[in-house]
Order: sequence, then structure tokens, then C-alpha cells
Amino acid sequence: QVQLQESGPGLVKPSQTLSLTCTVSGGSITTKFYYWSWSRRPPGKGLEWIGYIAYSGTTYYSPSLKSRTSISRDTSKNQFTLQLSSVTPEDTAVYYCAGVEPPYYDLGSSPRPEWYDSWGQGTQVTVSS
Repeated sequence: QVQLQESGPGLVKPSQTLSLTCTVSGGSITTKFYYWSWSRRPPGKGLEWIGYIAYSGTTYYSPSLKSRTSISRDTSKNQFTLQLSSVTPEDTAVYYCAGVEPPYYDLGSSPRPEWYDSWGQGTQVTVSS
């Protein structure tokens, strides 16, 4: 059973970079055909996919956030990290990491709910001065 746990600051100031880490246990982030995803849910809104990093290290991002997003990994720690730059109060949300298995013909787009296999519990990030 794969388990995921988000960690990082709960408060970030405007214009700074938000940085969150997801620690994976019970499975390896290099397992073939598995992708490691970040999503967020702003208050009162639906879930928004941010991007994912593949078992190979290749990254895919939502077009709407691509210019500000970077997802990286540390295979020695079995962790992957989200960095979102130039944050504003509109980036306030609960951030989730997840494991997902998208089909090869649909890489790079927001994953369907049924493709997700495991989720972290989520972590609240507030952008405020």
C-alpha cells in the first residue's frame, strides 16, 4: 500500500516561492509507468491539477501554471517536490500529492479521477503578508 505525505510551510508571503515535498512510502517513485502528481483545491473551488513527474523524471505541467511551476524529485529519499514561484493570495489552497497511472496516449493533461491510485492527506497553504 503506497502512502504519501505532504510537508512544507503553511504560510507563504506574496511574490515568494511556495515549496512542498511529498514523501512516498510503500513504493518507489521510479516504479515504471507511475507518475507523481500535485493538485490543489482553492477555497470554494474544485480540484486543480498542477502537474506530475514521471517514473523516468520527465515532467508535465498544467498550461495555466507552467510558467511558475517546477516539480523535481530525490530518488535517494523517495520524495518529489513542488515549487510554485511568484505566489499571490489566489494560490491559497489545500495542496495534495498523489500517485497516478495515466495511459501513454494521454500524458500531460489533467488526469481522470479513475487513474489516481493513492493520495496524501493534503496540506493547507495560505499566501498572505
